[in-house]
Amino acid sequence: MKLPILFMVLLSTYRGSGTAGSYPRAHNVTWTSTNFKTLLSWEPNPSTDYSYTVEFSVAGGNRQRNHYCIRSSATVCDLSVSLTELNSCYTADVLSEPTLGTASDDTEFPHTTSPRFCPCQDTEIGRPDFNLKVSEDKKTTLYVTDPPTALFKDGRQLSIRDIFSEKLQYRVMYRKKKSTGIKTYESKSSVIELSNLDKGESYCFNVQAYIPSRSSEKQLGELSTTKCSDNDDQSIFKGQFFYSVPSFTGNY
Repeated sequence: MKLPILFMVLLSTYRGSGTAGSYPRAHNVTWTSTNFKTLLSWEPNPSTDYSYTVEFSVAGGNRQRNHYCIRSSATVCDLSVSLTELNSCYTADVLSEPTLGTASDDTEFPHTTSPRFCPCQDTEIGRPDFNLKVSEDKKTTLYVTDPPTALFKDGRQLSIRDIFSEKLQYRVMYRKKKSTGIKTYESKSSVIELSNLDKGESYCFNVQAYIPSRSSEKQLGELSTTKCSDNDDQSIFKGQFFYSVPSFTGNY
């Protein structure tokens, strides 16, 4: 009777110590990125027996680690400042490892590799803000604020204009306030002049970033809120009163 009891004790000790092969692999490894705020997330939440470590590398490069994502119980890792080669592509591995402070003789741990992520091609561009000004000579000017990013250089926060430079354009969608017909206008500048609007008409505007060098499904950024001019008579071009309404619906 003593032998089976001893065997069960040894088996229990072996299981309690945890081995590399017994740790669950991460799954649903996903990138989310807006304005270069880039997060890697995965499932499941770990038990108290193991933790996660993230390793990432540029294509063909050496693996690196973010020190906030080493043997952590978190299921998200902020790699915004780690992916420094913005025009390159990255992959990441989520490793299932012993918890911090737990010794292990294993050198290889279960891991799951992420899809490829290319910062300049894949990050979503958030909605821009803009102001309107209407002059007496029928000219409407939109002053677009380039969305800020999560990146800094020499202590200064970078905008999407700083990163994309001449590749960045803006698409303006506008319509008469009492009409559903929508027109578009594209500009390489953040100061956009529209001189062909009908005098005495109120117009509503939306703006979104447009990067034609990207793949077609990723060229357009998030649509701005709608801003309208209060222009119901000819005197409206002498005023500068504008207000926001819910965004347009329907196909653009």
